[in-house]
Amino acid sequence: MRLPWVYAHEALPDASLALREPDGLLCAGGDLSASRLLEAYPRGIFPWYSEGQPVLWWSPDPRMVLLPAHFRMHRSLRKRRRQLWAQGGWEVRIDADFAGVMRACAAPRKDQNGTWITPRMIDAYCALHRMGYAHSVELWQEDRQMAGLYGVSIGRMFFGESMFTRVADGSKLSLAALVVCLDQYDFRMIDCQQQTNHLARLGAGPMPRAEYLTRIAHLCALPAPRWSEIRIDWS
Repeated sequence: MRLPWVYAHEALPDASLALREPDGLLCAGGDLSASRLLEAYPRGIFPWYSEGQPVLWWSPDPRMVLLPAHFRMHRSLRKRRRQLWAQGGWEVRIDADFAGVMRACAAPRKDQNGTWITPRMIDAYCALHRMGYAHSVELWQEDRQMAGLYGVSIGRMFFGESMFTRVADGSKLSLAALVVCLDQYDFRMIDCQQQTNHLARLGAGPMPRAEYLTRIAHLCALPAPRWSEIRIDWS
């Protein structure tokens, strides 16, 4: 089957047309403008490609999601948070350095060759951030950003993108902080995109794409919170 090519003036295909192999690959081409991204996410589609490739658009089936109510804050993770906060100087910040989080997520990792978070991706999501649709949850120790994650927030739906850490369990604690943040404002679901054992251990699980699309259509239509007013106090 030939992969559809999307031109700048064309809409993305319906997510139900995505390939089974590779799972979820829908089309190529288009652009990474803010309007394109805001078209894609509420329809269950996201970009994922490597440097030198055209933009590739995906919608896997099933979809890995985390319901905040199902998040597993394991005893060891609670202990780790207490240990860090007992040291003093630790805090959770929202959108303190969004671009910094993206650059840290794009940095080389031991278990990966290259990164899909290209300079073009960073520019695109920073533009969404300036518009109020992309946000980061960050762990800071004094003046150093130690861990964090970022994603796209539309209505009462959060689409997770990537996370990083410079301290043991930092990414897990960033996710825990995100769950606390979203729970305050009645977000019902976090999109995790693809299935991983790491996320499964924290409570995420697969959801059929048809159900996922129905749910996000409702959640994205709800009024969005004021992210500038969100505070997380773990003192």
